[in-house]
Amino acid sequence: MAWAWQRSLVAQRREDPELSDVLLLLQHPPVYTLGQGASLDFLKFDPTQTDLQLCRVERGGEVTYHCPGQMVGYPILNLNRYRKDLHWYLRQLEEVLIQVLAAYGLQGERYAGLTGVWVEGRKVAAIGIKVSRWITMHGFALNVCPDLTGFQNIVPCGITDKPVGSLAEFVPDVNLAQVQQQVAIAFAQVFGVKLVQSVTHDLTPWDLATGEALD
Repeated sequence: MAWAWQRSLVAQRREDPELSDVLLLLQHPPVYTLGQGASLDFLKFDPTQTDLQLCRVERGGEVTYHCPGQMVGYPILNLNRYRKDLHWYLRQLEEVLIQVLAAYGLQGERYAGLTGVWVEGRKVAAIGIKVSRWITMHGFALNVCPDLTGFQNIVPCGITDKPVGSLAEFVPDVNLAQVQQQVAIAFAQVFGVKLVQSVTHDLTPWDLATGEALD
């Protein structure tokens, strides 16, 4: 559903670049996703002999895992309004997550040559994007309070020497709904936009800058 919704939002903005930007915040059921050029070598299971859900999507990057308790953010942005620079955009997404962690007294860290955010050597946030005609899709995943055992079936993001972690390991009473609010606040600050919330079922889209809620 979220994947199809992203594609629909992107297609609409290709047709009409004046449409407002959108931030989707949501959780996924358990699913493994592969970037468009990702290697199957980082799977620890046979994809032809498994009941695990596995999808190859348009984003960059290797395999990752999504599940309940993980906050996933999909910004649908027209970078013509910001900066037409993919490295800048990736660093901005990292900064959003670093600010969220700071709100909980944690120091988010970057590693040179890698994309994502770590706390005390544990990767708590992954990022994978797709940009076409300067319109973005896919985005980031912040491990808030998920069951991390699903990551044992893969080499997350193809990184063999850095473990996956979660916010709950450092803040045991962390609340997912509060983290969602912190993500929205940090995103607005980092990208310099105004967000207006509109809840649709279990997905939370935020209309950016226009001040009008989505239908």
